[in-house]
Amino acid sequence: MKPMGPIPPWFAADEGMLLIGGCGAASLVDEAGDTPLFVYDMAIVEAQIRRFRDAMPGRIDLHYAIKANPYAALLTHMVGQVDGFDIASGGELAMALASGMAPHAISFAGPGKRDDELSAAIFAGVTINLESEGEGRRALAIADRIGKVPRLAVRVNPDFDLKGSGMRMGGGAKPFGVDADRAAALARAMIDGGADWRGWHLFAGSQNLDPLAIIETQGATIALAARLSDTVGATPPLVNLGGGFGLPYFPGDVPLDIRPIGVALDSALESLPDILTDSHFALELGRWLVGEAGVYLTRVIDVKISQGETFIVVDGGLHHQLAASGNFGTVVRRNYPIAIANRFDTPAASDPVTVVGCLCTPIDRLGDKVALPPVKEGDLIAIFLAGAYGATASPAAFLGHPSPRELLLG
Repeated sequence: MKPMGPIPPWFAADEGMLLIGGCGAASLVDEAGDTPLFVYDMAIVEAQIRRFRDAMPGRIDLHYAIKANPYAALLTHMVGQVDGFDIASGGELAMALASGMAPHAISFAGPGKRDDELSAAIFAGVTINLESEGEGRRALAIADRIGKVPRLAVRVNPDFDLKGSGMRMGGGAKPFGVDADRAAALARAMIDGGADWRGWHLFAGSQNLDPLAIIETQGATIALAARLSDTVGATPPLVNLGGGFGLPYFPGDVPLDIRPIGVALDSALESLPDILTDSHFALELGRWLVGEAGVYLTRVIDVKISQGETFIVVDGGLHHQLAASGNFGTVVRRNYPIAIANRFDTPAASDPVTVVGCLCTPIDRLGDKVALPPVKEGDLIAIFLAGAYGATASPAAFLGHPSPRELLLG
């Protein structure tokens, strides 16, 4: 038997049926038309936003990194609840603009931006977080050609990382951002080139559950932004402090307490270096806002035994929910929280089962030797923490299976 991560506290049962946003899982499948189905509960997202606002200083803006989940209905609901969107492609630019988010509240990061993406962003009035000197030169040339003043910030590859983060985005050689020792020179060149310099973007890591590590990194980030700004000789309009807030996906994970992070940030903002006293600050969060709001529902197609091991075969798989299969950045495969939706409050059986998808590959494994109630054909399997890096972070075209359905509640 292998343990699974904790089911988020938002979910309960009514007469054995998993409730999502107060609705039974089976009725949601009927409403959507079939499985596999992603269901997102907007009330959970809104609760996370309130939790953030209550804990963080009022001076800290909240940006949503839409790569976590760019579902159109979700983005539309986020407009007006967060202070900005952070995007990472021309496709996400189109989604962000279509949602109704104001262009000046959208920032565009990511290495390898094509000229057509830079042109579209400059024309729309979106802030571009420059990832290299070459990108800065191309942005100025494009802006001159189309007769627009570009809004440009510099993404910095800091000389430190976020200790204990699931993905380290800073420190050492990285494809992301400009090394800290060259960032000020790039900002100065953009200002001298006629750009509207919008400040700094510093992102040291993600998926962290240690508030002390996040506090330490944010302190170092503010100090680095001050040093760079002094070198440039200008106050940055915005300092994006990155994100890093993690969720408890796996056995033994402890939910992140963000309250001490807010207290430390409040203290840091009260004693800012002079060069930053007029700057705005933002935190860029994705999975922490939406991850727990999502449930992936997939139906049991077959229950089979091979050499004494029971396999539960479902109509979904890693082509929709890659992260739960352990193939999205994790070193050691561990089990996401998983349950039988139509027997959510039934005790588990004594013998473990393995939940596998419908793909012809041994890595399509959604639950490895987990404890579930007795399973039969037609049951609904629920995989939790499916609100971030699900449908759009998975190889949906692999083996030609249908795309999953999506449904937003609220």
